[in-house]
Amino acid sequence: QSRDSVGSLMNGFGIAVLAMFVLLVLQFRSYIQPMLILAIVPFGMIGAVWGHAFLGLPLTLFSMFGLVALSGVVINDSIVLIDFINSRVRDGIPVQKALLESGERRFRPIMLTSMTTIAGLIPLMLERSFQAQLLIPMAASLAFGLALATFLVLLLVPLFYSLYTKFLGLFGMSVTEQAD
Repeated sequence: QSRDSVGSLMNGFGIAVLAMFVLLVLQFRSYIQPMLILAIVPFGMIGAVWGHAFLGLPLTLFSMFGLVALSGVVINDSIVLIDFINSRVRDGIPVQKALLESGERRFRPIMLTSMTTIAGLIPLMLERSFQAQLLIPMAASLAFGLALATFLVLLLVPLFYSLYTKFLGLFGMSVTEQAD
C-alpha cells in the first residue's frame, strides 16, 4: 500500500509541476523563466534528505507530503525574485543591476517567509508524543528543505537569470523582448 501511495503521490506531484509550469508560462510569457523557477525545487529536496539524515529519520510517506508542500514554498520564493527582476528590467534597469537590486530588496521578504515557516515547524519537530511521530518527517522535510532552498534561491535564481540573459543574447534577443 505504501508503494502504491508513493506512486500515486509522485503522479500527482508530476501533474502539479506540469500545471505550475503552464501557469508560470502564462504569467511570465516565457518558457525558460518557469524552468528557472522550477530548477530550485530539487535543491530543496536535497535539503530535506539531509535533514532526515541529520535527525536520524527514515523517509516516509509523510516525508513525501512535506516535499510536495516544500516545492510550493520554494516556487513562491523564486517567483518573488524573478518577478522583481523582470519589473526592474522592464523599467529600463540593466540586467546586472536588476539582479543586485533584487537580492537587496527581496532578501527580507524571502527570508521572513522562510524563517516564519521554519519557526512554526520547530515545535512539531521537537514534540515527542506518540501522535506527533507521524507528522515529524513531514515537518522535517519542509523545514530543512526550505532552509537550504531559501539560501539557494537567493544565490541561484539570479545566477540562472544571468545565464538566461546571456542565452537570449546569443540569439540577438533581450529580456524585455521576451517579457513583452
